[in-house]
Amino acid sequence: MIQLGRPGPRDVVYDLGCGDGRVVIEAVKRTGARGVCVDIDPKLIRMARENAARAGVAGRIGFRTEDLFVTDIRDATVVMLFLWPEVNLRLLPKLLKELPPGARIVSNMHDMGNLAPTRVISLGTKNDPHDVFLWSMGASPGSD
Repeated sequence: MIQLGRPGPRDVVYDLGCGDGRVVIEAVKRTGARGVCVDIDPKLIRMARENAARAGVAGRIGFRTEDLFVTDIRDATVVMLFLWPEVNLRLLPKLLKELPPGARIVSNMHDMGNLAPTRVISLGTKNDPHDVFLWSMGASPGSD
C-alpha cells in the first residue's frame, strides 16, 4: 500500500479505520511523511498511539477517535483504506468531495465500484486473488 501510494516528506497520510496504526506508522517511518490515524474505537487509537511511540514517530502522527464518515480529510494527500466493499462505496462521495487534486487513495483488496482505478497491483494467486488499488484524484486511469 505504501509503495503504491508513494508518500513523501510533504505528504499527509491518513488511514481511515486505522486499527493499530501499522500502515501510517510504517509510511511515516519509511518516507518522512506526516500521518493521521482515524478510528472510532478509542482502544484502537490508544494502541496506535502506543505503537507509534514505540516506533519513535508519534510526534509526526495525529490520532483521532472519530467516525471516518465525518472526520475532516481535506488536508490528506494519501488516504489508505482496508475496509469492507460497501464501506468504500459509502465513503467515495466524501473522498471525491474533500480530497485535493493530486491526492491518492489506496485500497487494500476492495475497489470503488465504477470508479476506474489509476493502477492495480495483484499480489495474490489465481486461487486466492488479492489486489491493491490506487486512485489519483484528477488523473485518468492508467496515467500513473
